[in-house]
Amino acid sequence: MPKIWVINGPNLNFLGQRNLAHYEGQTYQELVQSLLSKAAKMDLIVECYQSNHEGDLIDWIQAAQTQADGVIINAGGLTHTSISIHDALEALECPKIEVHISNIYAREEFRHKSLLSSVVNGMIAGFGQKGYILALEHIKTLIKANN
Repeated sequence: MPKIWVINGPNLNFLGQRNLAHYEGQTYQELVQSLLSKAAKMDLIVECYQSNHEGDLIDWIQAAQTQADGVIINAGGLTHTSISIHDALEALECPKIEVHISNIYAREEFRHKSLLSSVVNGMIAGFGQKGYILALEHIKTLIKANN
């Protein structure tokens, strides 16, 4: 079964607690459970990681090179600032999808630029936490196409 890593950046552990207008009411743990449930129905293995530390995210991206068949990433605020995460994703050869719960283009101007989008297969933004499910469905298609 294909293994998908879902990597989440800073403050996503606060889902369900902060800025509900942008991030909905489901907690991070509830999001993880919904991904695991959906993955089981799709014959996928999902492992979820979250860190508030840029270096941890880079370590997981690098490890995915040999341990995952695809990566779904929501780098949170680091999406707009981290050249290092960009470079780690660029080196990663498996399918990659960037996810944002909110529509980053309908928010503050500094959020309109993603440093990651040029090195991933696609971006899903503005569909709430369902964006992760959409990414899971599409990454399975990308993995099949690569095999």
